[in-house]
Amino acid sequence: MPLVTPLNPDHSPEVAELAKFFNETLGFCPNSVLTMQRRPGIAKAFINLNKAVMENEARVTSEQKRLIGYITSANTGCRYCQAHTILAAHRYGGSDERLENIWDFRTSDLYTDAEKAAFEFALAASAVPNAVDDEISKALHEHWDEGEIVEILGVIALFGYLNRWNDSMGTTMEDGAVNAGETYLGKTDWERGKHV
Repeated sequence: MPLVTPLNPDHSPEVAELAKFFNETLGFCPNSVLTMQRRPGIAKAFINLNKAVMENEARVTSEQKRLIGYITSANTGCRYCQAHTILAAHRYGGSDERLENIWDFRTSDLYTDAEKAAFEFALAASAVPNAVDDEISKALHEHWDEGEIVEILGVIALFGYLNRWNDSMGTTMEDGAVNAGETYLGKTDWERGKHV
């Protein structure tokens, strides 16, 4: 049972209008946003931040951003966000093979060297304590420009917020996210956990 019950999607017309963004990314408005709308200012600020972070300004693709979000969420243990990010990565063109083998990224030809650098950065930046070091920084700068690094870290930081929100809230997981978790994360220890 969640700490706070989500409100109906039509509770706040202004939030509902902004939340249409999630219909593209996930196919539904997530319960995390429906809970945030108990304080509409938080919901609106979050949606606008999410839209800004996930906007494609350069070479970092929508699929790559969702995979970075997935790695960040898996590293922190947020099962809710793991399922949502893997679902969104699929909706943005991630092949079954790429999604199912994400943890082999270091040795797999399915991922570019640029992606490998971004994924290592996601692991280090989402670790506690933070593990970003000179080697990770150097590899990141070999493949991405400074604006792209800002985009990548924006995703990691956004999911840091969401990981804490959804794990602490025990946000109820939607069926579409559960199905994505079961489909693409079967090789991991993923389970729905407390998100019922």
